[in-house]
This record gives sequence, structure tokens and C-alpha cells, in this order.
Amino acid sequence: MSESYIPRSLETVVQKAVREFPAVVLVGPRQSGKTTLLRHLYGRQFLVVSLEPPDVRLAALNDPRGFLTLYPPPVIFDEIQYAPVLLPYIKEQIDLHRDRAGQSLLTGSQNLLLMQQVTESLAGRAAVLKLLPMSLWEINHHPQGIFPWESGRTAGLSDPPASQIWQQILQGFYPEIVSNPDRDARLWQSSYVQTYLERDIRNLRAIGDLTLFQTFLRALAARSAQILNLSELCRDVGVAVSTAKDWISILEASFQIFILRPYYANIGKRLVKSPKVYFVDTGLLCYLVGLRDVEHAAAGPMGGAIFENLVVAELLKRYTHRGEEPALYYWRTAAGSEVDVVIETQDRLIPLEIKQSETPRPEMARGIISFQTDFGDKAGQGYVIHPGKMTLPLGKGVMTLPLANL
Repeated sequence: MSESYIPRSLETVVQKAVREFPAVVLVGPRQSGKTTLLRHLYGRQFLVVSLEPPDVRLAALNDPRGFLTLYPPPVIFDEIQYAPVLLPYIKEQIDLHRDRAGQSLLTGSQNLLLMQQVTESLAGRAAVLKLLPMSLWEINHHPQGIFPWESGRTAGLSDPPASQIWQQILQGFYPEIVSNPDRDARLWQSSYVQTYLERDIRNLRAIGDLTLFQTFLRALAARSAQILNLSELCRDVGVAVSTAKDWISILEASFQIFILRPYYANIGKRLVKSPKVYFVDTGLLCYLVGLRDVEHAAAGPMGGAIFENLVVAELLKRYTHRGEEPALYYWRTAAGSEVDVVIETQDRLIPLEIKQSETPRPEMARGIISFQTDFGDKAGQGYVIHPGKMTLPLGKGVMTLPLANL
């Protein structure tokens, strides 16, 4: 293992998939560590072929069958979205030895088109896994942790001071920044946004005005953790609703944002139906809204929304890195009762409130108690997640939960 490599929670899931499937497709945003993870696990056993260089890509596009003859299994094809023409021929290759697992490992950064092509070509032959930026568990070298509602315990990582949490929020969770904390995170984020705009977005969908799209992206960031009023957003930016929906779908498909949808249940109340939007990486979120230092990020008007974004992104990453599709929702009634996150497990609904205050108070549990009243036995223990160190009851069935113990 290289000195800078930080173990990822997804490693055990990848290893299991490689033992069971002929092909494994690892998708996620650029720079989330896909290639690094596969090289770490299989770099000595598999040939690694990047399809990003123009000459390699051209060879694959001109003669796919001949190209695959040059690189027989076991092989890692990095950035497969540059040569999706290979997929039917990889299927053909797999079908010659259908019972042989771990033939081809593929990585890709663009979920929208890539997944459609993988589904068409490798249905039943490939496991599809997602790697997002790093979680706090991974950063703290605790990649196989479990949640308190699964273990019944609230002990967790060491309690970092609030300033350290906010420094991490500003830096973000991409491996390159985590592994090189002295690097200028803002410069990296600026480059990332520009690269993402110029390459991935143009490849996914024709966007005529990149400047307008960047304005839209910043306006969306300013609405993080809020219920999305699409009409208001479109009016402020000056784009049609249909265009905004298209751009949001692109951002979601390319792993830049996460849409938290409301939890529906027939409880005789009309629920709010609009989604909430969160950014997968808090560093990029802070960059887009112009936050440069811990003091302004934590004490500014977006402090609560950014801390909530951090927690939702943590939940998203941890479930995703276990190979699971996160069953995350929010709950709000027309009367105003609200729970920030509802986690749907096999047998329970876990309500979470997220508060930036380090001093939890009983009134913070009001929404959770309302949720538990409406859902009865289906609702499990509720938690108020905060950046402090206190673990204490806030009423029957509600506990405070420090972020470090999440």
C-alpha cells in the first residue's frame, strides 16, 4: 500500500463483486479515487489501460475487437465512457467464458450515458458500484464502521473540535485534497469546476452557454438543504423551467448533487412534495457560494445549511460505499412538522434532525416526536445530530448524537 493511500469502505464490496461477476463497473465523479482503488486492489494482477489518451481511444474506436485482443482479461479499462463501443465486444468476450469471474473491471465518470450503455450491453454480467468522495469514517481510517441505529451504541470516532470539522467542510472530501492537506483547496476546486464544466457537461449534453450554466450552479448551491422552489430559481437565473430540470438531471447523473425526496406515506396528511438539493462535496459547495474561511462558513447565514449538507452527504457516501442504494428522504407536512432526514431500513424508519448548535435543547426534538407520533411502531429511535460532544436524551425515543459518533 502506498503511504498516501487511505483505505476505502467500498474495497470489500469491490472484492466480493470481482469474485462473483465477470465484469465490475465502478462509477463516480472525477477524482473520487476509482482508479486508485482498483490499482491498489488489483494493480499487480490486472493490466491497467486508460482510454483517456486520444491515441488509445482512437485505437479502441477504430478496431474494438482487435483492441481487446491486445488487452486480454484480466484487465482494468479506465474511463470507459471514452470508448463505449467496446462494451458489446466485452460482452462477447465474457460470453465465451461466462463462468469466469473478474474478467474486466471498468471505471467511468459519467453516469447518465454510461449506465444506459452498460445496461444494454452487460445486463446480468456486470456489478455496478459507485465511489463518491471520502467519508469521515474513511478519513479517520475507520472504513468499516456501522451506524448507531444498527449497533445500538453511540461511541464513535474521537471528537474533533468544531474548527477542525469546518476546516474539513471547506477543504472537501476528494482524496487528492484529503491526502495533501497543505494543497490550496480553493485553487483545486476552481480547476475542478472548470474541468467539469468544460469536459463532462459538454460530453453529457450540449449546453450552449457555459457562463449561464455556472450562474445556475452557484444559485443552486446557495439553495442547498432547502426545499427547491424551481420557479423562483429559474426566475433568478433567467432560464426556462425545462432547462433547469435538464441541468439538475445532469448534475445528479454526474454525481455533483444529491436529490433528497420527500417520504410518502398514507397518514391522512398532505405532505410537501418538492425535493431538497444537496451537494455531494461540501468543499465544492463552499467554493461555489464564495466561502473562504472557517469563521465566515460557520457563523454566516448558510452555516446551518452547510452543516446539514455535510451530514446528508455523509449518509449518502457511507451507504453507497457499502454497495447499497441509500433510502434517504425528508418529511414535512403542510402544517409545518418536519424531519431533516428519514432513513428507511428493512423494518424501521429512523428520523434524524441536524442542528449546527453544539448545545442541543429539547425543542430540537419536536419534529422527531411528531414523526414518531404519526408513524407509531414503524418509527424507530430518533437522533438530533450536532457538532458538539454531548450525548443525552431529549425525550422518550430521542437522543442527541455528536457528529463524531454518527
